[in-house]
Amino acid sequence: MSITRMLCRFSLSLAWVPFAVAFAQAPANDSELLFRDVRVLDTVRGTLGTSTQVLVRGNRIVAIGQGAEASASATVIEGRGRTLMPGLIDAHWHSTFTALSQADMLAPGATPESLAGAVAVESTRTLMRGFTSVRDVGGPIFELKAAIDAGQVRGPRIWPSGATISQTSGHGDMRQPHERSRRFFGKPSLAEEVGATFIADGRDEVLAAVRENLRGGASQLKLMAGGGTSSAYDPLDVTQYTLDEMRAAVEAAEDWGTYVTVHAYTVRAVRRAIEAGVKCIEHGQLLDDDTLELMARKGVWLSTQSLRPSTEAMDPLRREKRKPVIDGQARTIAAAKRAGVRMAWGTDFLFEPELNVEQNAFILGMLEWFTPAEVLKMVTHDNAELLALSGLRSPYEGTLGVMEEGALADLLLVDGNPLEDLAVIADPERNFVVIVKDGRVVKQTN
Repeated sequence: MSITRMLCRFSLSLAWVPFAVAFAQAPANDSELLFRDVRVLDTVRGTLGTSTQVLVRGNRIVAIGQGAEASASATVIEGRGRTLMPGLIDAHWHSTFTALSQADMLAPGATPESLAGAVAVESTRTLMRGFTSVRDVGGPIFELKAAIDAGQVRGPRIWPSGATISQTSGHGDMRQPHERSRRFFGKPSLAEEVGATFIADGRDEVLAAVRENLRGGASQLKLMAGGGTSSAYDPLDVTQYTLDEMRAAVEAAEDWGTYVTVHAYTVRAVRRAIEAGVKCIEHGQLLDDDTLELMARKGVWLSTQSLRPSTEAMDPLRREKRKPVIDGQARTIAAAKRAGVRMAWGTDFLFEPELNVEQNAFILGMLEWFTPAEVLKMVTHDNAELLALSGLRSPYEGTLGVMEEGALADLLLVDGNPLEDLAVIADPERNFVVIVKDGRVVKQTN
């Protein structure tokens, strides 16, 4: 079943009444939080400190240790010797399309309001799993982000890409067989109308698509540079977009102080993207050592995932197309680590909402190649550095992913020591006793 058919009941506006406050900001936070008797997890150095206290004022960490003196009105949280660490970050998330299944979108009673409600609920669940930030790399997202930022919906900070940008017959060409080309017949496909994708061919159309996303508030741009496993028209091996088209996207992004990331698996697709000036590769499980070494020299990021071979909801065509990716995954990630490639981690869940409860557990898949300390650094500090690549287009000011004075206060109070047993982060309902986002307590069970 095509993705476009699943979108048949989905509306671009999402019909969310709270989104009338688009781009408004939540009220200023000038409160104080004092964490007493906590052990601070330094995810950069991979160390867990002795008992101390941490003061949060507004949305920042203002003091760690003896200087953490709070006012009489501060909210005091007793840590009882537990671990205080930065919030988790998913660098490859689809906020809208991870919340909805094929059945959800095709249900006879489905309405834009009901579908939007499901997305809002999943957004809250994502935050309750300890993911205080996500990089959304494709889909209708700007309205949801605005609602979260305005305090209308609970959810993580979102770095939005907006609609993916794809050539005709590319990974983002989600048309049903009866939907004809907008270029020749004048009518946009449904996937384009709902903000899932732009089908753009030639330099001028690519420029327009990038600029439309930037107009909507994109913090980075996502292009489809090669074949995919969830799309109907493109074999995995094909290379997508000419060098000139891709350079056009990079130039337009750089004019706005941000960058382009691309969906790509193969050597040919990735080398073309690097030549065009792309800063990040999503996936890349079919890369060879020479290309990974080139990425390391050029400072190009690899945003990877610990993929499982299949799930119950996956259709047979997708399972078959994924086989080379799964087969290449272990070798490529190990080779990327050896080469010194900057690496980020994300899940890349899509249309399987029952899988979302395993978002934390998927982090454990990285233990095949990394130590617990390295994994924790990746899902906090390293992912935050990738978010910071958006520069002036970053939607939030401040430093994430570290436990330092002056950093943004996105925090988890964890019952357990993730450095000794990373599995404690795979059960957030039990082990994340306090979750703080932007200096506000969003969960407290102690």
